Amino acid sequence: MGAYQPVPLTDFPAFSEAERRQRVTEFRTFMERRRTIRFFSGQPVPKDIIAEAVKAANTAPSGANKQPWHFAIVSDPAVKKKIREAAEIEEKEFYESRAGEEWLKDLAHLGTDSSKPFLETAPYLIVCFQQNYALDPKTGKRSKHYYVQESAGLATGFLIAALHIAGLATLTHTPSPMGFLRDLLGRPKNERAIMIVVAGHPAEDAMVPTLTKKDFSETCSWF
Repeated sequence: MGAYQPVPLTDFPAFSEAERRQRVTEFRTFMERRRTIRFFSGQPVPKDIIAEAVKAANTAPSGANKQPWHFAIVSDPAVKKKIREAAEIEEKEFYESRAGEEWLKDLAHLGTDSSKPFLETAPYLIVCFQQNYALDPKTGKRSKHYYVQESAGLATGFLIAALHIAGLATLTHTPSPMGFLRDLLGRPKNERAIMIVVAGHPAEDAMVPTLTKKDFSETCSWF
């Protein structure tokens, strides 16, 4: 076990109360403008912008600082086509037999179905994997990861926020099951895909459903 060797905290932002209030309010109002987009344009996005967003995701906290995630960034049209074809097979099965009546009813107002053209149209698919345990690539030795789901969830949340701050549209797509993604992208057996973050620019004629969010009083309690 490595010895605990703390270092002084430096560069921590020092804001006035007014600045904190302004910054958090600006962030909140900016995030309120984020919408899940299902209609993307093929307009290209510079690779370095996507890289910066993933680097931001990598700053997320994680159990024992194990960072149990991997982001597979897909831009190759041939690979995107394969992902779409495999995802639509699973989605067709979902809509026709796996999803119950209640689930389909809850999805109806979103206008979703088994057709997923955005998986080919958008310039980037960022496939998010959680690493259920560490696997040494040379020896094959396993070691533990901790709070894997929570850690990977935090990282993907950071990723989505970073992409929105960059002015890009996103969609979290979760075909079920997602085992085909690990096989298609050649990822190791210790990883499990948890979502595809579709990223790019919205189509000029993009439409979004009318949605309302729960009131603050419903999602927060003070003690």
